[in-house]
Order: sequence, then structure tokens, then C-alpha cells
Amino acid sequence: MSEAGTVELIRLADEENSVIVRVLGRFSPGVLTFHDHFRAEIVVNSGFARGQLDASLSRRDLDDWEQALDGLHAGESVRWMDDGRNPEIQIERTDNPQYVEVVVMDPVMSMTSVRVAVCLPDGWLDDHRDRLQLVRRTWRSEVMETSHGALTWRP
Repeated sequence: MSEAGTVELIRLADEENSVIVRVLGRFSPGVLTFHDHFRAEIVVNSGFARGQLDASLSRRDLDDWEQALDGLHAGESVRWMDDGRNPEIQIERTDNPQYVEVVVMDPVMSMTSVRVAVCLPDGWLDDHRDRLQLVRRTWRSEVMETSHGALTWRP
């Protein structure tokens, strides 16, 4: 499969603040153990802070993001990529359902964090479900686990 261009998995943005997660492509195309992992970048922009962090996403991270979207739909605050190997993203609900506070923390490398408030447009959750499906369609799983820890290429 030829590599596609960049796909935005997450785009929480208004006129002042944004948190964007871009999937850049496969982590190690053609290498069985990392073929279905992805290179990504997290970009935060606000009037006060700007930053960019690299991340590595697995299929499990995509499944976890889908569960996070379910939690957000239910009105909950969520944490994503909180396993200590990547920057963590928290999306906190506020008293105003139009706004969320997004916290990006990098406990692994820079040990910094930033919090931005974002006003969300109508339909943002459906948009993010569509973004997730686009990532999954763009980079279909080409590796399967035949038994615990044993990987092979999908037929």
C-alpha cells in the first residue's frame, strides 16, 4: 500500500485556541512489528503557548480514542494516551456544554503541560468519529496476531 498524506485525527479548534493530532503515516512501513503503528504529531496553538510533540499511535490507541469519544458523547471528561509512553491528552467538560478545556501533558520528555479552552462547533463529535474512520480507512490493518505475540501479514 502506498503511503497516504497527513490525516487529522483530532481537531479541537476555535478562533483563538487549537489542539490538533495529525497522523503522518506508518511508523515503520514493511517492518512486521511496527507496520500497523503510526507516526503522529500533537500541535497546540493559543495566544499564550505554541508547541508540537511527536507521538506514536497503535491500533489500540485508535480504539481507546473511540471509547473516549463515547465518553465525551455521554458528557464525561476523558483522558487519552495516559499510559506514560506518549503525551497525554485530557478533554475536560465545563459547565458550558459548548466549551471544553483541553490539557496536553508531556510527562515523558519535556515534563510540561498546557491547558487551553476551546469553543466547539455543533456536530464536533460526529466530525471526530468521521476523522477516526478516515484514519482507519487510510491505513488499514495489514498485520494480524495469530497467537499471543506472534504476528503475520494479513492475506
